Amino acid sequence: MVSAATLLLPNEEVKKKIKVEVNENVKTKDRDLAHIKEWLRKQPHLPDKWDDERLINFLRGSNFSLEKCKTKLDLYFTMRAACPEFFTNRDVTRPEIARSLSKIQGAPLPVLTPNGLRVNCFRVMDENLDSSFVSSLLKLSLMLGDVRLKEEAEGVAGDVYVMDVAPLSPAHLTLLSLTTIKKYLICVQDAYPVKLKEIHVVNSNPVIDVVFNMVKPLVKEKIRNRIFFHCSVDGLTKYIPKDILPEEFGGYGGSLQEMHNAWEEKLKTYTKWFKEQESIKAIETLRPGKPKNYDEILGTEGSFRTLSID
Repeated sequence: MVSAATLLLPNEEVKKKIKVEVNENVKTKDRDLAHIKEWLRKQPHLPDKWDDERLINFLRGSNFSLEKCKTKLDLYFTMRAACPEFFTNRDVTRPEIARSLSKIQGAPLPVLTPNGLRVNCFRVMDENLDSSFVSSLLKLSLMLGDVRLKEEAEGVAGDVYVMDVAPLSPAHLTLLSLTTIKKYLICVQDAYPVKLKEIHVVNSNPVIDVVFNMVKPLVKEKIRNRIFFHCSVDGLTKYIPKDILPEEFGGYGGSLQEMHNAWEEKLKTYTKWFKEQESIKAIETLRPGKPKNYDEILGTEGSFRTLSID
């Protein structure tokens, strides 16, 4: 039986298809990796070295374009410095994080879809949410992202997110910080090597319409076109096989609560690693040329700007 916190990797057939999709060439892969490692060593403001598994995942997320990979890595390390609220104090036993964990169910599912996609399911379980809930939830999402960067050594075809938002009401709108959401979207859209294929919002309601209209200008058009709203879980099986979906989403893929509990325990084992990783970030005073202005990157002066990665 598959462990609830396991990340199964693609089979050989799917792996071959993914390699074609991301332009991964076994003959040039090692050379590309060596190029990126040498480039990192020459950047005084970036870490001298990083583990091969994560660098390869950044190459995959950049379709093995060396220049795209460099831009994405630079932004990733820059955001780690610019957003300490996401990248420090990453300890699931901290009161604010533990409190948020108790109000949700969520985990990346262990089994991939037939075409190699990783499905991530989340449910809000409690309507009594406090001001730290959103920021803690976004931090947890990026913590999971960093663990997956380390553990998904063979890569996946992309990500699918399924979110059940049934308990949310107009009162929860006051918990949202547009600035925090902007920072998070820069991370997931531009800094992390994520290929976001679908987002499914389940038990959608008028509050979600308001939230979506608020953040819509900040979301890239190609991602906006991949967002689907459902009144119930019934429509999910059109997109995701029922044998993969957890029981809470109408599937046969096991208990999401058990997966949630297993991942909480797994994240506890990463506490020391997360602490060690806090120093892995850009140092602007050492950047050649003009240092990055965080206000310009994050758009905190009233307009939202991202670093272009074309």
